[in-house]
Amino acid sequence: MERMLNLSRRLSSLPLIQQIKHPTIAGGGGGGWRLYATAEGNRPTIVHKRSLDILHDPWFNKGTAFSMTERDRLDLRGLLPPNVMTSEQQIERFMADLKRLEVQAMDGPTDTNSLAKWRILNRLHDRNETMYYKVLIANIEEYAPIVYTPTVGLVCQNYSGLFRRPRGMFFSSADRGEMMSMVYNWPAEQVDMIVVTDGSRILGLGDLGVQGIGIAIGKLDLYVAAAGINPQRVLPVMIDVGTNNEKLLKDPLYLGLQEHRLDGEDYVAVIDEFMEAVFARWPNVIVQFEDFQSKWAFKLLQRYRHNYRMFNDDVQGTAGVAIAGLLGAVRAQGRPMIDFPKQKIVVAGAGSAGIGVLNTARKTMARMLGDSESAFESARSQFWVVDAKGLITEERDSIDEDARPFARKASEISRQGLREGASLVEVVQQVKPDVLLGLSACGGLFSKEVLEALKSSTSTRPAIFAMSNPTKNAECTPEEAFTIIGDHIIYASGSPFKDVDLGNGKIGHSNQGNNMYLFPGIGLGTLLSGARIISDGMLQAASERLAAYMTAEEVLNGIIFPPISRIRDITKEVATAVVKEAIEEDLAEGYRHMDARELRKLSEDELKNFVQHNMWSPHYPTLVYSPLPTHIKNIMRYE
Repeated sequence: MERMLNLSRRLSSLPLIQQIKHPTIAGGGGGGWRLYATAEGNRPTIVHKRSLDILHDPWFNKGTAFSMTERDRLDLRGLLPPNVMTSEQQIERFMADLKRLEVQAMDGPTDTNSLAKWRILNRLHDRNETMYYKVLIANIEEYAPIVYTPTVGLVCQNYSGLFRRPRGMFFSSADRGEMMSMVYNWPAEQVDMIVVTDGSRILGLGDLGVQGIGIAIGKLDLYVAAAGINPQRVLPVMIDVGTNNEKLLKDPLYLGLQEHRLDGEDYVAVIDEFMEAVFARWPNVIVQFEDFQSKWAFKLLQRYRHNYRMFNDDVQGTAGVAIAGLLGAVRAQGRPMIDFPKQKIVVAGAGSAGIGVLNTARKTMARMLGDSESAFESARSQFWVVDAKGLITEERDSIDEDARPFARKASEISRQGLREGASLVEVVQQVKPDVLLGLSACGGLFSKEVLEALKSSTSTRPAIFAMSNPTKNAECTPEEAFTIIGDHIIYASGSPFKDVDLGNGKIGHSNQGNNMYLFPGIGLGTLLSGARIISDGMLQAASERLAAYMTAEEVLNGIIFPPISRIRDITKEVATAVVKEAIEEDLAEGYRHMDARELRKLSEDELKNFVQHNMWSPHYPTLVYSPLPTHIKNIMRYE
């Protein structure tokens, strides 16, 4: 590692003209590492490897799509079948194979069809990055649920058995004192996006330890597919501080540290060291925290958000998507979004996601009411929060500090015929809410009795948000909701469900309120604005842009979230809103050749074009072989 660090420093000290003449170092000889710059636009990419080395490198491998001239330049003639295929033909052949192999790829009766698809896609990812993302983008509606929720949950549960080759970086509590040097083991000189997890709360599946790396990999696949973040500039990270999962602690095949989780100051010290290390090497990187247990999610967010470019998707992303859906539900009632502060909302779940939604919804309401202290206090009264112990009130003996602001006052609940610890059914019966929002990770929580109680809602179109992931943790299915309550409701879930045929030509729309509508745009917008932090205003702008994306006709028909097939256009819109807000808050510092002053001059349409122009698309670059320069060979030989 020290050898590579010294080489990196030596290269950066070379005269500028030599750096310009050798911008791409795509493979060095003799070492187990490589330096490279990403290929962008239509510029040829200079590579310092050829023959089988190229075919075994997923960054540059084109398989049968190598042209004959490239085959000659790269010593590939005779190593591939003679027929040169287009990328479209390659995809057609892959898709045909995928359909045929799905069943064959299943590993025994416990292996689901979706996991079999994941295996096949993962093998393609290992062979040919460009084609992998071509397939994913072209079939995003079909494969987003495979690389992300819900299938990624199965992947994480089985990751020790699925592991074939490393993807991303693994830091552990055993690496304390070494992380600043460890980051230089990653070959990319530039990283734009990191997704990091400690595996403590993967989706609704609990502590999966080191196997949680699967969620970071899946998220970054969507950053590439939806936001056009260059795949050579993303880094999935697992911070292994142990696990409290007894099954994994006893499993001889488990790949992580087999010791109980660090806690307290020791735990924070590990995360601090990681953050210092990655920002020391990549000062402009954006770090998304993913699936940290509630105990730490808020504390770490508050610890870092004012000093680093970071956000927590479970807290802020989930909240943003929920707010967009809640605003959409108001529109579906035929009312303007400004009426949102009048909505009565019952929230089931007081974990990191639930509290994140509550805080964001309260701020949104307060802003619409004038953004004053009294408006903020008034907004609090619109929420009733129910956790595993029932309705949260000030009479509860011990209240989580994050939930305390939403504890109902004794005088309020007595007038409503409620009490401390009242059940969800009782709360819905008495409050008659406009919205029933589930973030409980408790599958089936919205029982027949709860849904029956919602029939008495005072809203003309009550909304049900069963937002828990993966699918088995959804609080109810759309079929249950439409069947029990009626065809006038609005339904949204975190994982995908099919629409419901209500008969007589009517369709009950199942909206997927998935975080992927927001987090790619938040990341891309932050990157392109050059904002040093991710502000509440930037997150709010993202939510409001998503809420306004659907047409009035679509919303009145019960469609409050767009189809996944439009994800790149949605991300472009969201990213534009984030950049615009960063400019207005004077947080933007610019990106590459577009400094903050130039950004401010751009109109709305010009901003969209700027965003679109900087979204990576998977195209095979023209590859040109060049021997490794002598001065670099000498450095490699003697360092």
